Amino acid sequence: MLKKWLASAGIGNAKVDTQLDNDQLIPGEEVSGKIVIEGGNAEQQVDQINLFLMTEAAREIDDKKVYEKLKLETFTIGNSFTIGVGEKKELDFDFTLPVHTPPTVGKTGVWIQTGMDVPNAVDPKDRDFIKVAPHQNMETILEAFTSQLGFRLKSAEMEYSKRYRYVQEFEFLPGGEFRGDLDELEVMFFMHENRVDLVVQVDRRAKGLGGLFAEALEMDESFVRVSFTDTEINQGVRSIADKLRSAIRQFS
Repeated sequence: MLKKWLASAGIGNAKVDTQLDNDQLIPGEEVSGKIVIEGGNAEQQVDQINLFLMTEAAREIDDKKVYEKLKLETFTIGNSFTIGVGEKKELDFDFTLPVHTPPTVGKTGVWIQTGMDVPNAVDPKDRDFIKVAPHQNMETILEAFTSQLGFRLKSAEMEYSKRYRYVQEFEFLPGGEFRGDLDELEVMFFMHENRVDLVVQVDRRAKGLGGLFAEALEMDESFVRVSFTDTEINQGVRSIADKLRSAIRQFS
């Protein structure tokens, strides 16, 4: 009876450890591995095990930047079960890494957090960081920005957004043909199964007195939306660069 009471109070809880087959992933790929559960000092019921795809997003609060944990997706593994004293169980799992998973570039971190739902007890958690490469479609568009249009990636970070809940913002410095026209370019990717939507924030370089007034009034930034289907992306970086150039030139 004492052991059961201790278990319900969160003492002597079972331990959980998620082991990934591969920690270097690409959105759209299968993620596989196993969850190892080891019983504690008392028999315990486990209602379910969840794997949470997590990241952190920056938010300004009282003029200070703070980072808050952000849940991207939840995957429930297996059914309810009982784990005995010192017993060891292994659960295999696999799921598809969502296409909208942000790549781990710049300050962006992504991890898989394991949560074990034990009634009336502390929820044991296990955190496994992963390296996420850009989705192939995103990679092709990024290459068009850098190799074709001369932009240089300055930073990338997850940020909170009132409209979208969160976004990953890529900040580029201009080079090549846009060097004298822009201060910077900020790009947000919205990934879908068969297309990519971009919101591009164009920060124009001040030119002359009128430009200085616009910059002082924070009127020097413009937004342009660009979409690429799979078919357009398959045409290659030069074709993508041509479409991006045309869109950016509207505001530069």
